[in-house]
Amino acid sequence: MEPKEVMIGIIGLGGMGNWHRETLETIDGIKVAGIYDIKEDRINFARECGVKTYDSLEDLLGDPIIDIVLIATPNDLHKPIAIQAMRAGKHVISEKPVTLNSSDLQEMIDVSVETKRFFTVHQNRRWDEDFLTMKRIFDENSLGEVFRIESRVHGSRGIPGDWRQEKEHGGGMVLDWGVHLLDQILLMMGNTKLKTVFATMTNVTNQLVDDGFTAHLTFETGCEVLVEVGTSNFISLPRWYMLGQNGTAIIEDWSLNGRLVCANGKSETDVVPVRTAAGLTKTMAPRRDDTIMTKELPIVKSDIRDFYKNIIKVLENQEEAKIKLPEVMRVMKLMEAIFTSAEDKKVIKFEV
Repeated sequence: MEPKEVMIGIIGLGGMGNWHRETLETIDGIKVAGIYDIKEDRINFARECGVKTYDSLEDLLGDPIIDIVLIATPNDLHKPIAIQAMRAGKHVISEKPVTLNSSDLQEMIDVSVETKRFFTVHQNRRWDEDFLTMKRIFDENSLGEVFRIESRVHGSRGIPGDWRQEKEHGGGMVLDWGVHLLDQILLMMGNTKLKTVFATMTNVTNQLVDDGFTAHLTFETGCEVLVEVGTSNFISLPRWYMLGQNGTAIIEDWSLNGRLVCANGKSETDVVPVRTAAGLTKTMAPRRDDTIMTKELPIVKSDIRDFYKNIIKVLENQEEAKIKLPEVMRVMKLMEAIFTSAEDKKVIKFEV
């Protein structure tokens, strides 16, 4: 007997909600049962796509055919809808950030335990190939002991002109992009404790929420990590830059342009100094070609559909969830520490 097809109801058919709809159409074993949205144009769009629409949230939650509710609304609505859905007997997938603070998240987790409903978060950028490639370099010790990592995303258009500009809806770049980059770094560092956090924020194009931030993270191993999001950068810095005792790795952009440059073990005794207009320097002179080797990136391929396939297996009691709630809570508390550090202009002790 074949397993029952998992039926999913989508709440919020904006850009991300529709991305889920399109992606789910390509996966066996799971199907979109229908959608609910408060906007008439999105309801009409769903109907044009041949997707069932519900007249209200209650109608969707009351349909016994639906197993999972996927919440793709503005951030401030994730919590109340998730709690209502779990109490209606539905499993829940929430878009990120799961909610606006750690106390709200704990309440959602408590309801999940109370109702015995599965609850997870779509931390989709764990499947980004630039991240997975850099994580492989880190895990395989390709550069020797890593002492600094820089992770950035830069744009030049400010914050999108929607609810992401409004504090009450959970707008701002810490919650929008920080939630991804911080999750990636914590996943890369594993069980290594994060000792301190220091952050600054920018308000170049928006005074209501942060339109960029820089966070300096120090781990118990001594590794320093810089995480930066900018929306007023007309020249973007590299997506990733990693420094180890024996080499450096760089990924320039989303297209995974980059390389590793490592020492090859040959000593360099006859350094040719660099002449500048103001003098000489041996310290900053480039290495001789025969003392280094350049390698291609060990690119890791991925498939975001594995997120949904894992959920199907979780519901069949065949796998553990790939996105674990303690990991989500750790990221949420780190974002809170970043807000506190930036507001109070001080270093925050995190896991000590």
